[in-house]
Amino acid sequence: MSTELIYVEEDGTLGFGDYTLTEKSKVNDFEFNGDLYKVKTFFEMTKLERNGMFVYESVPGTAVGHFEVSEKAVAFTVTSKEDAQITLELEPEKEYRIYIDDTNVGKMKTNLGGKLVLSIEKKDGAGSAVRVVKCV
Repeated sequence: MSTELIYVEEDGTLGFGDYTLTEKSKVNDFEFNGDLYKVKTFFEMTKLERNGMFVYESVPGTAVGHFEVSEKAVAFTVTSKEDAQITLELEPEKEYRIYIDDTNVGKMKTNLGGKLVLSIEKKDGAGSAVRVVKCV
């Protein structure tokens, strides 16, 4: 886990969050691929915004690596101290297939606001690989 609150991974994807912090910390105006990102993070929650719009939130806080968004999918790794609930902002009223550690855990449909909520079980010191793929 990086000591930076938000950073660019070696593969050119985004990393953010620190669930070990006892006090809220944030970084504003982090430029990445022409967009401005804001991260707020600590042990209770981690939140990411892009250009002032909601992207990701977890309760409790998480560390996210290799965060990548395309037109068809969102992929990232997530590590936390305990089980976490993650909310992603996607396309409204679309169906997505969820993969956790390459296991298909089913389909979910976003609400009118485009929110999709999923849960991640903590694994001792290991991160979970998450892929959320838009169904055609």
